[in-house]
Amino acid sequence: MFNKNSSASTTAIKSMLGLGVVLILGASYTQINKTEPAHTGIDNPKVEKLKLQPGFKAEHLYSPSENQQGSWVSMAFDDKGRMIVSDQYGALYRLKVPAMGSGSTKPEVEKLKIGNATDTLGMGTAQGLLYAFNSLYVVVNNRVTETLPRTSGLYRLQDTDGDDQFDKVTMLKELVGNGEHGPHSIILSPDKKSLYVIAGNHTDIPPMDWYRLPKNWSEDNLFPLIKDPRGHANDRMAPGGWIANVDPEGKRWELISAGYRNAFDMAFDANGDLFVYDADMEWDFGMPWYRPTRIVHATSASEFGWRTGNSKWSAAYPDNLPPVLNIGQGSPTNLLHTRDAKFPAKYKNALLAFDWSFGIVHTILLKPSGSTFTADHEEFLSGIPLPLTDGVIGPDGALYFLTGGRRLESDLYRVYYDGKEPLNSTVAAPPINQANELRRSLEKFHTGGPNKDAIATAWPHLNNPDRFIRYAARLAVEHQPLAEWQAKALAEKDPVRLTNAMIALSRQGSPEQKGAMLKALTSINYAALSEQQQIELLRAFELTFARMGQPDAATKSQVIAYLNPKYPAKSNELNRLFAKVLVFVEAPGVIPKTLALLEAKEQPGAATAGGETATSSAELIMRNPQYGLDIAGMLEKMPPAQQTYLATALSKAKTGWTPELHDRYFKWFRKAFSYQGGRSYIGFIDKARKMALQNVSESRMAHYDKLSGGDLLTQNGNDLAKAVYPKGPGRRWALDEAVTAVDGKLTNRNFAQGKAMYNAITCSRCHAIGGEGGNIGPELSQLATRFSTKDVLEAIIDPHKAVSDQYAATQLTLKNGESIVGRVTNEDKVNYFVSQNPFAPDMLLKVPKKDVVSSKYSAVSIMLPGLINSLNEEELKDLMAYLMAGGNEKHPSFSASAAKSTGGK
Repeated sequence: MFNKNSSASTTAIKSMLGLGVVLILGASYTQINKTEPAHTGIDNPKVEKLKLQPGFKAEHLYSPSENQQGSWVSMAFDDKGRMIVSDQYGALYRLKVPAMGSGSTKPEVEKLKIGNATDTLGMGTAQGLLYAFNSLYVVVNNRVTETLPRTSGLYRLQDTDGDDQFDKVTMLKELVGNGEHGPHSIILSPDKKSLYVIAGNHTDIPPMDWYRLPKNWSEDNLFPLIKDPRGHANDRMAPGGWIANVDPEGKRWELISAGYRNAFDMAFDANGDLFVYDADMEWDFGMPWYRPTRIVHATSASEFGWRTGNSKWSAAYPDNLPPVLNIGQGSPTNLLHTRDAKFPAKYKNALLAFDWSFGIVHTILLKPSGSTFTADHEEFLSGIPLPLTDGVIGPDGALYFLTGGRRLESDLYRVYYDGKEPLNSTVAAPPINQANELRRSLEKFHTGGPNKDAIATAWPHLNNPDRFIRYAARLAVEHQPLAEWQAKALAEKDPVRLTNAMIALSRQGSPEQKGAMLKALTSINYAALSEQQQIELLRAFELTFARMGQPDAATKSQVIAYLNPKYPAKSNELNRLFAKVLVFVEAPGVIPKTLALLEAKEQPGAATAGGETATSSAELIMRNPQYGLDIAGMLEKMPPAQQTYLATALSKAKTGWTPELHDRYFKWFRKAFSYQGGRSYIGFIDKARKMALQNVSESRMAHYDKLSGGDLLTQNGNDLAKAVYPKGPGRRWALDEAVTAVDGKLTNRNFAQGKAMYNAITCSRCHAIGGEGGNIGPELSQLATRFSTKDVLEAIIDPHKAVSDQYAATQLTLKNGESIVGRVTNEDKVNYFVSQNPFAPDMLLKVPKKDVVSSKYSAVSIMLPGLINSLNEEELKDLMAYLMAGGNEKHPSFSASAAKSTGGK
């Protein structure tokens, strides 16, 4: 038996309470040989946790949080080779970084003095820094307070008196927006004559001097709009996050691209093509409108289709552009190109994409493909935990990067190549191909006003096989006076040109042309089109209806006669478009056809909007418990995405229902509540259900409400009902506060409420107590025989403090440079068997031993910290009584009356 005050007991209790930390069951655990990768080099735990590619070395240079200098989130080098950084909630600092091989790794650090005698507000809270034009440009992202008075915006800092400090501060543009979706990064243009600024979707687009993407943007979706049920971004409408080009004085602003959720950063390649790393919305996990983090090619006037709630556009729609690469779940924070890095040739035409959530720097190996790019993906470096915030290639050709953000522990690193491959600092960029040159030539018509040559030049390319060229050609047409091309559009005979011309006309024309436009679209031979061309045709119908409204009766009949026989189609994407367009025009038979698709067998998750991703969802789970366990729960009970889309589309169908059809439809909703998606999944399903209930008679409302699962939900519809939720108010429980609240006070407690709190904070998902609960973590019935209440509370509040090797996740490094994180539960002579999902521990990944070069333990528990923070003091006492009693209702801690007062589970 452990001494309750010993460090051994602390380690053991961490192991016992580690939610999914324990993925090994009984004797199935196998201990593989743990070897530290030789390439980490320095005896420093901050470096040793890094997984690097062969030949690369890392140095830990500085810890700002250990020096009371905040958590650093942005960085840049000035013209003298000094690094400038910003605390997320504080000041700017300047560092003289020691040269590689100098024998010193500690930089000289100074807090910058900003402003003069009349401007003493200081400067910081920057998410974007750039030194250019003998100035420091600062993108401030700030919620104004007395101590942080600068408003969000783009600032220019200059040294006018030669004292090597920035005495002149000029606000070039105030930006309305702040927080994690506010203004972000700034970079230099390829010609080094202007600047590019990027902002998230909670930043208003300021007035621009020119809009390459015409500013008549709209939601453009017939899909029934459901805003996020938990309120996120509900007041943020089209076009979402944006990119602008700005002159050095900040006088001329030109909108370049939009339609992002929350793109933090962007980067140009050596030929001037711009790339962006956009964020996902994790609350949408499992929904058909979920879009993973992705790398996009931000061409002139590009639109990427972010819209609030469930109305995000499919990447297949022709009026937005597809990604170069879907990466997967994560939190993008930085993107850079390696053209200036002293790296081996393989890495010289690559992007490095930083993910804060899961601690991975992704290598994006770009490959020209027509006028755009495809990409291969590799892992460049990773660490657990490693909350990456920013990175730059330094003047010495090394990669410098920061970790921190959200007031987390912050560190500065340097990574450089020290292997045997030659270092070519000037590897030639791939030549610009003819398709890329053609696209660029068409993009010249996106700016500078009408051009007499635009229609003649661009029109033939409305049917170009290259999607990016078709897009550039259509935008070139849209920038010209409507009178110059409207008649030409309606008279067009080529089906692909006609489709794109009607998309342009739906965006720039008037509703008076609606009938003629629909007549033109129904003249197209649908069967002769490819699937992508059919998608574009249906999107043209949708845009015409969305922008111009219902057609007259005769035209509506013509449209129905044209579209209805073609539904259902053979692809999920086409069926989604058909369903919402045919529901809109009230086509006969659309309800039974859609219900048949709704009831058809579907592979769960097979029809997500995001498509294939470079990283596996399961592989991310143990890299960050806070986000990973949400993924784990979804993978355990993955919703059927195609069914979800079709069921939502039907929620606006008002005619054509019979009692039998309604019964079939509403039964689907009840079943849907048995699946698990992101945090907003239940709310989205419930809001679609409630929209559908508006189309039933009042006399049948109660029947269909119960049939569809209304009795399963909480009052707000965002969660499944449980007997007892924490009433709170909660608090951020510190260990000493929790111990004071509990010690010596676990008598006359409420058994039923203790059990309810145990379930409410998810303990039962992983642990059994009294014979009930999960089998992922250890059984807790004998907890009090070995540990004190302080031991237990410490393990709950900070499960990462001590993670036993026996229960830690393992990071396997493979020969190809990738890594795998999970629990090694077994092995044979040939393979390791790795469990990656704590909610499905028997689903094992087989990893050939011949592919593994090294492995190491993670210091992160997959038990979330602070699970008790939702509880008030009385609820905490009841929970602790329940735990220390081992789930025994007859334990002396409980009174007979209290045990029955709340009804138990």
